[in-house]
Amino acid sequence: MKNQTIKKVTEDIDKFKYNTAIASLMEFTNQLIELNSSKKITSDQLHDAIETLLLLISPIAPHISEELWEYIGNEFSVHQSEWPRYDETLIADPTVTFIVQVNGRVRDKITLSSDISENEAKNVALESPKITPHISGKSLSRVIFVPGKLINLVVS
Repeated sequence: MKNQTIKKVTEDIDKFKYNTAIASLMEFTNQLIELNSSKKITSDQLHDAIETLLLLISPIAPHISEELWEYIGNEFSVHQSEWPRYDETLIADPTVTFIVQVNGRVRDKITLSSDISENEAKNVALESPKITPHISGKSLSRVIFVPGKLINLVVS
């Protein structure tokens, strides 16, 4: 998540999309809180993640990021530190969550391989226990497939 957040925030700040950059930082913060409370992250990993978070938030909230940067034990200014870099190889997600709709209404979300074919995705969607009650006894007239995002089953 750290590499994805660095990439997203960097791109959003470059495009002056501060609202989506802040949303990504909030998601990252929530994930850190969850990992810390469930003890799935070491103190060194948490410290590294907090430093990254402060570096990413520094252009948006310079004063509080500077105060917190010093509070966690760094001597030099957060604004004199190097911008974090992300590892492209760690960003690629092998799975994608598809929204499955029946006649335009969301009925299920399924996680599939990111390189799945339209036919395979359609078959998985048709076999979903949340989908079968909505299509049983009806004929499938069309399938709208948006790779990596959506499977809409049009039935009549």
